[in-house]
Amino acid sequence: MKQLFTTCIIVFIAMTTSAQTRIPLWDDVPPYNRPENNKNEMWDGNNVSNVSIPELYHFSAVESSKPRPAIIIVPGGGYSRQAFSHEGTMVAEWFTRLGFEAFVLKYRLPDPEIVDNRSFVPMMDGQQAIHYVRSHAAEFNIDPARVGIMGFSAGGHLAASVATLFGSPVNTHLKPSNVRPDFSILVYPVITMEESHTHAGSRERLLGLTPSANLIQQFSLEKQVGGEMPNTLLIHSFDDKSVPVDNSELFARNMHQAGADVTKIILPEGGHGYGFRPASPVAYWINYLEIWLKSRILSE
Repeated sequence: MKQLFTTCIIVFIAMTTSAQTRIPLWDDVPPYNRPENNKNEMWDGNNVSNVSIPELYHFSAVESSKPRPAIIIVPGGGYSRQAFSHEGTMVAEWFTRLGFEAFVLKYRLPDPEIVDNRSFVPMMDGQQAIHYVRSHAAEFNIDPARVGIMGFSAGGHLAASVATLFGSPVNTHLKPSNVRPDFSILVYPVITMEESHTHAGSRERLLGLTPSANLIQQFSLEKQVGGEMPNTLLIHSFDDKSVPVDNSELFARNMHQAGADVTKIILPEGGHGYGFRPASPVAYWINYLEIWLKSRILSE
């Protein structure tokens, strides 16, 4: 275990900054934005909130003549903010070294002062990100059949929503094939909206204080899985006090029963929110991620 941890530290130190560009997710005013919104986007250190103009931060891969896979990274933050460093840009830098075109999604949060249709706006931005990257595959030298999504915590719920609910795109002008990711990676994800196992803050922010039974059902993603879902990797720890490990356990079990391709890795410890922090005592989990990518995505 000590050797694995040391390897991760070396990888982080060796990383160099790749080219980064910011791409507006929508050509015009994003759908459902409230015209009377008076909130300005706010950055507090590496956390961002009050997002009304969603963007993709693009990190270029190491040059290659072959079309490359792409990853869209969704930071977490309880649907109230987004942890843009250790669950965003650090992750993108690492993926570029494996030959991925990496995109960090700065998405709109479910703030009723900023957007209407609050429960569906984050997923709409996630679906639009898949559509944008796939439809611009030639421009970025991306393989359009290897466009994946990765999310952490509440960002994991958003990513899992995109991987699960693609059959009915929020933007009705798009087809399911436009927004379905080819693979998904969910790290200590919020999955269920049932009170017994959910993260209460994420549920309240996304669904409101008194959500309907139908809304709880729809966004309890363990109840929405099917055999057409993309290959999925789940990472969680037994001692997660913020998002119970049952979230990943339920999702993995139901995916397996539906005949979908799922890999579940439960760490003995690690708590919540470690992301790609190099000083994390469970930084070795990234080795598991690399093995999965090489066996499931990079081998294709």
